[in-house]
Amino acid sequence: MKIAGSIALVTGANRGFGRHLAAELVARGATVYAGARNPDTVDLPGVTPVRLDITDPASVAAAATLAGDVNLLINNAGIDTHADLLDGDLDLIRLELETHYLGTLSMIRAFAPVLTGNGGGTILNVLSVLSWYGTPVHGPYGAAKSAEWSMTNTLRVQLAERGIRVAGLHVGYLDTDMAADATGPKSDPAAIARIGIDGIETDAYEIVADDISRQVQAGLAGGVAALYPQLP
Repeated sequence: MKIAGSIALVTGANRGFGRHLAAELVARGATVYAGARNPDTVDLPGVTPVRLDITDPASVAAAATLAGDVNLLINNAGIDTHADLLDGDLDLIRLELETHYLGTLSMIRAFAPVLTGNGGGTILNVLSVLSWYGTPVHGPYGAAKSAEWSMTNTLRVQLAERGIRVAGLHVGYLDTDMAADATGPKSDPAAIARIGIDGIETDAYEIVADDISRQVQAGLAGGVAALYPQLP
């Protein structure tokens, strides 16, 4: 789709990767709604702040009413609790699933009729290399992102007949607050935002944005032995 002249809503746009996505859209001539639980924290010039908690159905419904002219939805909002799958707090694990999977699904359910009524458009789900690869440090996050990836694949097929293209962005660590404690290589979020918006503009279904994501994607065909060589 053409970004210039589009009308977009980005969730979690007050900081981190979401803010970079919103800034890139503005720079390319899009009208942007910036979703955040506290809209007062949105400080990016040229956007319209929107109060939005994707885990709150009433908040999602209100955003869909307010932003009724949208033809591009970017589901970026997320958390990483680092809870352990074996003995971590189940409430934290539920929160990750409610945010990445059910929250994203709620946004799509609310905005699919909006995009349809506006002649179609694009939905981009910000996924992760951890959609494809499990690590104990990010167990709930990876499980939730894997579920979100599966949902992305299903809704891609289901919404195509309505003129809505559903894309997924896979990336490893970004140099943002969420990955502040990570010790591995980190990508520049501004650069990844450009790659993501490029992918939307070229109608890509799957946007694999960095080397680690490409390596893991290639390893999927090799099964467990290729992805987890440390296993006996």
